[in-house]
Amino acid sequence: MRLRHIPGAEEAIEQSPYVIQEPKEMKGKWDSVFGNQNPIHIEVGMGKGRFIMELAQRNPHINYIGIERYSTVLLKALQKREQLSVSNICFMCIDAKELGEIFEKGEVKKIYLNFSDPWPKDRHAKRRLTSPQFMAVYDQVLAADGDVEFKTDNRGLFDYSLESIPEAGWKVKEHTFDLHNSSMAEGNVMTEYEEKFSSRGQAICKLIAVRTDKEMKSEGNK
Repeated sequence: MRLRHIPGAEEAIEQSPYVIQEPKEMKGKWDSVFGNQNPIHIEVGMGKGRFIMELAQRNPHINYIGIERYSTVLLKALQKREQLSVSNICFMCIDAKELGEIFEKGEVKKIYLNFSDPWPKDRHAKRRLTSPQFMAVYDQVLAADGDVEFKTDNRGLFDYSLESIPEAGWKVKEHTFDLHNSSMAEGNVMTEYEEKFSSRGQAICKLIAVRTDKEMKSEGNK
């Protein structure tokens, strides 16, 4: 689906105090951005931001960073952010491939992937956010005991992820093909897409991925 460009979106993003304009300069110094050393959770492809802003309000002792590469979408999230009185959330307008240039090893505690573009054609598989290529990027920034949480309504993408994540050297710690009727539903925060799809009776899939025990032990010994 082609996004309709909103005139002035780029300018509004550049002027917003809630958007980190030079994120690569913050590598290893994110505690100075938030003014504390609380854990950092990021959402890659946050859309209009409902999910991550809800988490920020529920968990004031966690710092949240929403990543959205499309300025038109990010602008809508900014409009919502301006109505919040929290200080533990900011945004970046970047491509997720750049995460290793923005965070130090272990600087991120959790990564959320919600309703990512399925890129259904095989030749585009490497663009999927659960592909081995992207899992390698997450490995560069995630803490040894950190995890990746992924939700989708696309069963094809989910099946692909159940195969690709272990192939990338990670372990699928937990998963379900019907989130809202499973034990994983406890504490679940819905995204805009999730509410829309589930209201139609569509099952939501979710998985949690961690590094293998061997890799975590190796990281802990460094």
